[in-house]
Amino acid sequence: MSFWSQFASSALRSKPLAAKSDSNSGEYLVRRLGPIDLILLGIGASIGAGIFVVTGTVARDAGPGVTISFLLAGASCVLNALCYAELASRFPAVVGGAYLYTYTAFNELTAFLVFTQMMLDYHIGAASIARSLASYVINIFELIPSVKDNIPSWVGHGSDDIFGFISINILAPILLVILTIILCRGVGESTLVNTIMTITKVAIVLVVIIVGAFEVDDSNWSPFAPYGFKSMLTGATVAFFAYVGFDAVANSAEESKKPQRDLPIGIIGSLLVCIILYAGVCLVITGMVPYNLLGEDAPLADAFKSKGLNFVSILISIGAVAGLTTTLLVGLYVQSRLYLGLGRDGLLPAIFAKVHPTRHTPIHSQIWVGIVAFVLAGLLNVTVLSHILSVGSLAGYSVVAACVMTLRWDNNQVSKRMEGITCIIVIACCGFVAGILYRYGVSNLAYMFLILPIAIAIFAAAGLQFRQVYRDPPGFSCPWVPLVPAICIFFNIFLFAQLHYEAWVRFVVLSIVAVFVYAFYGQYNANPGNDDTFYYHGVPEVAAE
Repeated sequence: MSFWSQFASSALRSKPLAAKSDSNSGEYLVRRLGPIDLILLGIGASIGAGIFVVTGTVARDAGPGVTISFLLAGASCVLNALCYAELASRFPAVVGGAYLYTYTAFNELTAFLVFTQMMLDYHIGAASIARSLASYVINIFELIPSVKDNIPSWVGHGSDDIFGFISINILAPILLVILTIILCRGVGESTLVNTIMTITKVAIVLVVIIVGAFEVDDSNWSPFAPYGFKSMLTGATVAFFAYVGFDAVANSAEESKKPQRDLPIGIIGSLLVCIILYAGVCLVITGMVPYNLLGEDAPLADAFKSKGLNFVSILISIGAVAGLTTTLLVGLYVQSRLYLGLGRDGLLPAIFAKVHPTRHTPIHSQIWVGIVAFVLAGLLNVTVLSHILSVGSLAGYSVVAACVMTLRWDNNQVSKRMEGITCIIVIACCGFVAGILYRYGVSNLAYMFLILPIAIAIFAAAGLQFRQVYRDPPGFSCPWVPLVPAICIFFNIFLFAQLHYEAWVRFVVLSIVAVFVYAFYGQYNANPGNDDTFYYHGVPEVAAE
């Protein structure tokens, strides 16, 4: 009984808020990132090779209405970004992102669960991106006639599968070592690489849009929505994941010069740029070629080749390399900062909390992240795991939206707080039920039942609106609270229901494993009031200078 009572007590404790100066310790990161750096960081994390592939993939199913799909998905991400921006402004001086917000707004166990779900996404995603990057690099080398068909598949494309999941790739681990070294050297070096690659990527996308605009035949845009609104909505559920990455900016809080001002600018600014670029590519690709004639693997490149513009397909390959490089670089960066946060709080071994005294980077965390990606990318065909991704991102986004509401509640009554949390859970459950009905509904009658979970969710949102009192937060303020966070939770869990069923199994299994790890390690070593961690509601002294 003492074990269970201690477990309950530990699991339910939250992280206290305090205001301290970070000038009294050498264990902190250096502040070098301005608003432009943060915007480029967000763009680098969000736009990879997918902008040249996913747009065409969705267009085959939604027709020219793919533009609406990406705008709808972008609008949903903007709502999530508003929630992230408020919390990033509220906790502007510490790494941790969604994990940190959950630790403060809810409890220790929930925060650890959020970390494990998001981290598995990051690890598998980094390995998958590294293998894709290696493949694109080999494709560029194969443009040389003497090299084409002379490079073994195990060098960059991956060897044939052994036992169904082992696939040797030599180049992907080498690229990971290079990027890990850059990240270990310091935020200045990694920011420079990200800036160069992101500017290159955006420039190539703009060239593609401008050149393609002169080849557009507006008759290809009619009919605009050949399969109706449902196809565009379904396309939006796929397009949503093309924007995932803007939340990386929130994890750079401790390296931002003026975090309260610049973090919201970086989060929202990077997302708006991504929306514009995606919409432009969608209009071009559906205007150049009839949507039903788009290719399978490289639709945008095939569209330009059909117009005799072969040089653009080469630019697309270069843009894909630049895009994947920045996505991988930022992904490794974010992972190390999350490990740093948990190491400081004692939920992971203290070695993860170490920051290099001169480089001001969490070298141990960075090397660990690189090793995990090195092994996964070098030995495993991680593409077979792709269908269990995105669970962590959706869970993290939903919890962040809930944190916005709970941290604003102006009451100390346990009953009122539990009532609010119950309403949040009801909204999430309604989103999942609505997603299941939408996914498996085969008749108009089935779609009519969608009204019921939507109505219940609206009723729960009304309870949040009229039964709770909300305070104005310091710094950036998300508008229309609790409406915006409630919509975020509903739609995020709606998307959760669209994922492969194995993703649901992964969510449950990983949660059980995380609870065991916490029960036998985390609860005994956690230190929510750790003096090495710094919280601010105002601008830190070092950032104000």
